[in-house]
Amino acid sequence: MSLVQQIFLRKFSTTTSLNELRLLSRVKVVDNSKIGRNAKQSGRPVRIIHVYNKTHVGRLGDRVLVTIEHEKKKGYIVGCKQNQQPLIPKFDSNNIVLVDDNGQPLGTRIRTPIPSCLRSNTDPNFVKLLSLATTFV
Repeated sequence: MSLVQQIFLRKFSTTTSLNELRLLSRVKVVDNSKIGRNAKQSGRPVRIIHVYNKTHVGRLGDRVLVTIEHEKKKGYIVGCKQNQQPLIPKFDSNNIVLVDDNGQPLGTRIRTPIPSCLRSNTDPNFVKLLSLATTFV
């Protein structure tokens, strides 16, 4: 096999991508926290290292543990690229909002729209996140 064929085969894949957030999935921080801005400027991707639910598959509203700037931080999933149920929006990127260990948000504003279906979440820490959002879809 020639070198050109090897390079072409590396960039071309026939397998479908996973439509769910699992271990080592790349996510985008959408709040205005300082550590989130630093991660965006450095170019290192934020990755999920644990999902706090029984199936270990991340969905909207799930709490996750991410690695960001060589630190472990917790966050909530507020937008997914995966196929959703009817009337739930599908986003262009996987979005999270960072929180500290007590559940307090690290940022003061959420820059992207939040799905309105997340308003039914009764977790008190999640209600604090919803108060930071400016728009709902």
